[in-house]
Amino acid sequence: MDMPGEDIIRDGDLILLYYDRRRKWLVKASQRDFHTHKGIVDLGSSIGKMYGDHVESSLGYLFYLLKPTIYDFIMGPERPTQIIYPKDIGLILLKLDVAPGKSILEVGTGSGALTMALANLVRPNGHVYSYEVRPEFASIALKKLTNAGLNPYVTIRVGDAAEVIQEGEFDAAVIDIGEPWKVIPKLREVLKPSMPLASFSPTFNQVERTVKTLERFGFIDVSTIETLLRELKVEEGATRPFSTMIGHTGYVTFARRSL
Repeated sequence: MDMPGEDIIRDGDLILLYYDRRRKWLVKASQRDFHTHKGIVDLGSSIGKMYGDHVESSLGYLFYLLKPTIYDFIMGPERPTQIIYPKDIGLILLKLDVAPGKSILEVGTGSGALTMALANLVRPNGHVYSYEVRPEFASIALKKLTNAGLNPYVTIRVGDAAEVIQEGEFDAAVIDIGEPWKVIPKLREVLKPSMPLASFSPTFNQVERTVKTLERFGFIDVSTIETLLRELKVEEGATRPFSTMIGHTGYVTFARRSL
């Protein structure tokens, strides 16, 4: 059977090592052992196999070798800040009409979760310009973007976006900082007319001040949304919602820049 080159695991490739829904890890195919509660996994044994295949631990348990998705990178390790969760990211991407070739401004890189989702959609000829005041956060985000192969489509600048935005006009903008109202006047200058904006905030007080500032600076079609996500536990004759869920993470305010 022919095996497409991109489906063969090579030395240094990233793998989602999957045991079950709760136990999965982002690892590199390399000549080293990976210790788990189900035995030791020889990661070198994955080299030459196809994604979707499996390896056996020292205790005889099967671990599947999956190709990481953007979701896996977003939900992976190294999250020094609260990330924007996929349930909110999906809505933001649609409302901002993120697509290949577009130029997107992000204020507040954080751990780079939303940055990765944006970069994945604007490639191959679009770009994300992201601003972060904390150098250590910018460094972690850049590392995650590099692991996901998305760093060519992102420029991260360290500094206060309200003061140092350098690029020209943008097709969309997203804000994820504690005081979003401080950058709204600047975004009014660099966002193309009619183009959308999104602002993520965890509290009502932040939302109120953000909406007031947006309206004061001539933004229209202003709305605020909260998304909730509840997974089902599916068993024949006993399907029901899980007792825990991802509830409140934050509120997303959307607006459009008028001319």
